[in-house]
Amino acid sequence: MRRHKLGSSNLEVPIVCLGTMTWGEQNTEEEAFEQLDFALANGVNFIDTAELYPVPPRSETVGRTETYIGNWLKSRGCRDKVIIATKVAAPLPGVDRSWVVANRTVPPGPARQPELDEASIRTALEGSLRRLQTDYIDLYQIHWYVRMHVVLDESTLAEMDAIHLRHRNPNDLD
Repeated sequence: MRRHKLGSSNLEVPIVCLGTMTWGEQNTEEEAFEQLDFALANGVNFIDTAELYPVPPRSETVGRTETYIGNWLKSRGCRDKVIIATKVAAPLPGVDRSWVVANRTVPPGPARQPELDEASIRTALEGSLRRLQTDYIDLYQIHWYVRMHVVLDESTLAEMDAIHLRHRNPNDLD
């Protein structure tokens, strides 16, 4: 399968990415495993997910897609063979997404609207790492990004990169 360099990063991805947004709502875990096995066997090792999935997003299912992927990674022992892209939920004006934030931790934490500040992104990232049963994310993005200026200091970004992220710049996609 042809591959392309992702933006100006050194990450090379196949021209096809496996979308997972229905797993846990419209698809079962068994179907997710079948699709992941088929994709990997056919050269598609780029998996797109989000803390918000599955869709339609609901408090009862939020994070289930990442959990399915994490269970598959654990059962197949193939973390080193796949590229995982996931997303932090951004605030959406006029839309209650407090249940996303509450479900980032175990047990669930306080329900409040998502923010794109350092603490919120770190908590979301840690929740994704737990559900995906991995110690790093290959590409971390902002989901349904409302155009606003988000500022994280370079030391925070460097720390997050060193611990959890391989690629993080949502504006680095040429």
